[in-house]
Amino acid sequence: MSTSQTTAIDITKAATSKINDVDFDNLSFGAVFTDHLFECDFKNGAWQQPVIKPYQPFLLDPSAKVFHYGQAIFEGMKAYKDDNNDLWLFRPDENYKRFNASAVRMAMPEVPEEVFMNGLNELLKIDEAWVKKGLGNTMYIRPFMIATGEGVVANPSSEYKFMIILSPAKAYYSGEVKVLIAEHYSRAANGGIGAAKAAGNYAAQFYPTTLANKEGFQQVIWTDDATHTKLEEAGTMNVFFRINDTLLTAPVSERILDGITRKSLIELAQKEGINVEVRPVLVSELVEASKNGTLKEIFGAGTAAVVNPIVGYSYKEEYYELPKIENSYAEQLKSKLTNMQHKLEADPFGWTVKI
Repeated sequence: MSTSQTTAIDITKAATSKINDVDFDNLSFGAVFTDHLFECDFKNGAWQQPVIKPYQPFLLDPSAKVFHYGQAIFEGMKAYKDDNNDLWLFRPDENYKRFNASAVRMAMPEVPEEVFMNGLNELLKIDEAWVKKGLGNTMYIRPFMIATGEGVVANPSSEYKFMIILSPAKAYYSGEVKVLIAEHYSRAANGGIGAAKAAGNYAAQFYPTTLANKEGFQQVIWTDDATHTKLEEAGTMNVFFRINDTLLTAPVSERILDGITRKSLIELAQKEGINVEVRPVLVSELVEASKNGTLKEIFGAGTAAVVNPIVGYSYKEEYYELPKIENSYAEQLKSKLTNMQHKLEADPFGWTVKI
């Protein structure tokens, strides 16, 4: 291994690379990781020396608070390589801000911008060969932080570990997606942590999603916890509904994640002349639109999937198939956004950032 220091990061490079063992044409999402990771610990009230080192397991005490009280947050980002072999990020400032908003909500220390951004940039430069050119090829980036302080007293940890790992990726979902509208289970509640990218939010979804899977549905559209009458998110994504030629999506709240893909699609749709309404969307409104033929599309939106069309949904044991339409809003917006991210189209918003 070779060791060096760049922009206050101690860098130890792997002696050999795993890259030649990877089939980049047949990647399972989030299953393959690059040669290196970024790590920075918080101890004694201060952030310590950041390091980049070979990807490897690490040890934690069995009493580490992440195991007992769930102090764990993460982000999802992507890097892209254009036809000139330049690397680009998409709105990384938004991910950074949301990461620290999650940290505050979970009583964890905020990560300094220099640590987050410099660590991310240097790690991507080192593992740049893992980012492949071509539309659909991306590098999924997972920054995360866990509580590493020892002891089972129920209070916030005094020690934390912030890390970034990289995973080459293609599409997250494949095939047709059918969803079940939740009538009992909720993703989040008022006053809770739904707006944070906290690990526990996702663990709580697994059981009701598994029940939906057994009924032949791939995901759940979550409804509000109080009345189960308002449509909120789809699986791990924000969700959009097209009724006639108007695109509807729920406003962000302390129950709904402020998705970066979501806000980008709203701005992009408005620029393309699509009428967008950000307001509460009722289950009854969706069912009525299905019955009278005005519901044209439903699609999820998130970093991993970008845009994921939904072909049908079930509510109160009745299934509603969506019409198959050409030149859908989902297709238009996904194409525009991914072309922009891969630098195949101009970026009038200034969202793409060169590494």
